[in-house]
Amino acid sequence: MRRKRLKRQKKWRPAVSEIVNWFAEPLAFPFMQNALLTALIVSITCGLLSCYLVLKGWSLMGDAVSHAVLPGIVLAFVCGIPLAAGAFASGLLCSVGVGYLKNNSRLKEDTVMGIIFSGMFALGIVLFTKVETDQHLTHILFGNVLGVGRGELLQTFVICAAVVLLILLKRRDFLLYCFDPTQTRIAGLHPQLLHYGLLILLALTIITAMQVAGVVLVVAMLISPGITAFLLTKRFDRMMIIVVFASVFTSLAGTILSYHLNSATGPSIVILQAVLFVLALGYAKLRQAFGKSEALAE
Repeated sequence: MRRKRLKRQKKWRPAVSEIVNWFAEPLAFPFMQNALLTALIVSITCGLLSCYLVLKGWSLMGDAVSHAVLPGIVLAFVCGIPLAAGAFASGLLCSVGVGYLKNNSRLKEDTVMGIIFSGMFALGIVLFTKVETDQHLTHILFGNVLGVGRGELLQTFVICAAVVLLILLKRRDFLLYCFDPTQTRIAGLHPQLLHYGLLILLALTIITAMQVAGVVLVVAMLISPGITAFLLTKRFDRMMIIVVFASVFTSLAGTILSYHLNSATGPSIVILQAVLFVLALGYAKLRQAFGKSEALAE
């Protein structure tokens, strides 16, 4: 019996060591260490904010703001100011413009967002082609988390820490506003203040998440974890826990997978999030089917 156990252990040891090496190998490189830390920090922030975006129905708003930051990035480069400041100003301008046109015209919010974010994105592309820079357009569109340095990592940590802190402090106020703005006013809160506060947090989160997924795919990191958790639970506290685990897992696994497959990091993360959503959808459908069958049996 002991000999059989030893033989089994000898068979399993190479496989286990290969798996450990598969995860440990990327950690030997400084650029991968920075990339994994950035992905970890950004994933937590995007996950927490995605809960409110899904409940509020702001999926298109996240897409609009993420595309609208491009002209701000280009103008910030031309003026010699931090790119994050230009991106934040451009995203906030888009959000305020959408709110103004919605309240002062007959157009619906989704129609206004469609024309504004496409127009600003086109303006950003035109400006980028007219400016001489060593930046690659693909890095802006699809992210370049493998090129993040220590300074950018520190900036990401500071912004994400501030966003997470505000979300945790005001989580109940934001939750009430997402469900019922009228009840928010009755409770003595200011819906407009919460509205623009949520937009500011969205703009700040997009600035940090752009390094991971870029302008085009950043909306996936802001929506996928939230809708995945929404399928699995009806309680908000559990939803936030599931969101963090799902977002962190897909971000770290996608970064490591992109290293071994020599593929783009942002799309790899988004693909894993899409796969996780499909699995959650299948589980929710099966649970619903079994629940109906048990109810009929009773």
